[in-house]
Amino acid sequence: VYFPVINWEKNSHAFIQILLFKKCSGNVYDVSTLLVNEDANTLFVGGRDAVFALDLNNISREIAREYWFATQERQLECIPRGKDKIRCQNYILCLHKINDSDLHVCGTNAYYPTCDHMIVMFEYRQISEESRGKCPFEPAQKHTSVFVDGEFYSATSNNFLGTEPIILRSMRNPVRTEFKTSWLNEPSFVNTEIVHESESNPNGDDGKIYVFFTETAVEFEFYDKLLVSRIARICRGDLGGKRILQRRWTSFLKSRLSCSIPELNFHFNIVQDIFFLRRRKWQDNRGLHMTKLSVCAYSMKNIQEVFSKGSYKGPVTVEHSRVKWMVYRGRSSIDNFARSVGYNTSSDLPDKVLQFVRDHPLMDNSVNPIGNRPVLLKRGSSYTWIGVGRVTGLDKQTYNVMFLGADDGYLHKAFNCDGEMFIVEELQLFLSPEPVQSLRLSSEKGMLYIGSPSRVVQVPASACHRYKRCSDCVLARHPYCAWSRSAEECLLLANQTAQTENLIQSVKYGDASSCLKKSVRKCLFTLGNNVHLKCAPVSNLASVVWKFNGSRLQAEDSKYQLCDGGIAIFNITIDAAGFYDCLLVEKSKGKEFLTTVARYALYAQEETEEANVIATANKHNEAGAERFQSSVPPSLLNEAAKQESVDSQIEKLVLKLLGAGFALLFLLVWNFYRGHLSVPWKSRETRSKTSGAAGLGSPAPATEGSGSVRKSSATQTNIAGVNGSVLASFS
Repeated sequence: VYFPVINWEKNSHAFIQILLFKKCSGNVYDVSTLLVNEDANTLFVGGRDAVFALDLNNISREIAREYWFATQERQLECIPRGKDKIRCQNYILCLHKINDSDLHVCGTNAYYPTCDHMIVMFEYRQISEESRGKCPFEPAQKHTSVFVDGEFYSATSNNFLGTEPIILRSMRNPVRTEFKTSWLNEPSFVNTEIVHESESNPNGDDGKIYVFFTETAVEFEFYDKLLVSRIARICRGDLGGKRILQRRWTSFLKSRLSCSIPELNFHFNIVQDIFFLRRRKWQDNRGLHMTKLSVCAYSMKNIQEVFSKGSYKGPVTVEHSRVKWMVYRGRSSIDNFARSVGYNTSSDLPDKVLQFVRDHPLMDNSVNPIGNRPVLLKRGSSYTWIGVGRVTGLDKQTYNVMFLGADDGYLHKAFNCDGEMFIVEELQLFLSPEPVQSLRLSSEKGMLYIGSPSRVVQVPASACHRYKRCSDCVLARHPYCAWSRSAEECLLLANQTAQTENLIQSVKYGDASSCLKKSVRKCLFTLGNNVHLKCAPVSNLASVVWKFNGSRLQAEDSKYQLCDGGIAIFNITIDAAGFYDCLLVEKSKGKEFLTTVARYALYAQEETEEANVIATANKHNEAGAERFQSSVPPSLLNEAAKQESVDSQIEKLVLKLLGAGFALLFLLVWNFYRGHLSVPWKSRETRSKTSGAAGLGSPAPATEGSGSVRKSSATQTNIAGVNGSVLASFS
């Protein structure tokens, strides 16, 4: 039923290999969850009625699969309840690693949620159990869960209609949220994270579970519903109350998660995904809150202070049935202070404290982002998933690279450098637009695994090989990539453990001055034609600037058309001859870094001598022409000079022939006019008349006749003396 496909997608100027695993029988694959198990070198994929095990190095190779169908009895019960046949199947929505050999798997099971244990070699253990509150009834319902030390924390709906939200701890010491709108009001759960706050904590505090979600706010009075982002906190050691809040969280608190642009008073309230960036100390952890348009970063220390030192907000009824929200002070967690007064567990807390906790789950202060603004704002995108990879550059600094999946099937790679956020790469994952529904990163393999409704793709975290030039590699400012001088290619920095002095990388500034200079490209043009000079940078961070003989060209000049692929020169004239430079401009901390990536020398075909080209260039910028003159190839100028010499000799010969022809025509006309040359038929007529006269009368003296002939000959000789050999053929 399933087959592997290797797909190649074209991105920018190079090809990037994308390994693809998809289903051939139908368009819907229903990928719902991914689990990366680096120890087993396996990617587990949860879909409809099946779990797949794929090779982590090459997901096009399927290792195994295990089907888990809803029974016919369950399906027959599901359909009469208003659900279609497709929905009344088993959608695997939860995959968690228990240990090296077991997985915890949960599925909708025809709207009868069920969880089970699965051996990594794909054998089910017969311990299936009805799992309300662990897994959603509806396949499309948003949910979240985490498996920690034999305890399963889940946030989902607890009934068939999806109207009873719940945050539940099961398996050991089951505890859940109270079913009240002040606790959870139409929530959409996003993510769950564990923070070991008990480690090296001077206050003796407990470990915490943080749940991120969006809900309808109850503290604001509007005509329409106002959605807000929330972060909720519960203590791992919470056992519930003794009389009040039995088997309910006594440590449940929530706060608003703020992500806004203060000067515009614009709030990003719909959280799409959360990624927790963990450090050695839990206080240094970072939470990344992603909406459709923005990403905000939060300090774990700030989050902890809001819950431990903040005030509580609760409603009070006033006159005319109005509700007013008041601020209260109080404590709810079990720490050294609580233990000192005899409260060792939550069940020891007095009823008055538990009553206050039940009625005041909302904190007054909101959790504000680092810098009080988003670290990334991208208009025109609609983000759905986020992942973060950490990499150390040549400058020994660690960079956090964000991988952002969008609902149109694009992947954006971005990172923050000294307060500036850059999107270094955009990659189209699918030929047809499909939303990214899950995203996992394997730091060990350097790979991203991305799921859409119908397929799973494998993409390298960095595609350094796509940068074919040194300037492109360096200007991309990709923390994963560096240019190798010896290999003359862009390589993955993590694989270059030795000879780092041979590498070029400039993440902070995008300074490509260490790259080799570009050679001049020769271009001959014909007057009146159009010329296109190519210059297409790979870097998303750079802007293109063109210079003509050292002077920057302006975009408003109608003679030129600046575009992403270069520059077009229309109706070119002799003044356009000269030197054109394409430069990439990177901006960082108010400074500009310029790198020349392409140079062109334009010559008109009618004007090819070096002196003429330089003279034309000097009209615009004499200094700029002299600066670039040394890089003009002399072979081009010599060849052009030889061609012009041949043309000049031919032109002189033609002029001589034309002059001789005009002189000959003039002499002929002059001789006919003076009578020195007679028309042939008149000469014959004269000779016949003379012969006739001599025959009829006495003959003329011989001397006169001979003298006449000699006179004529003398005249011709004089003319011939003037004109030389031109009339020799006529005498």
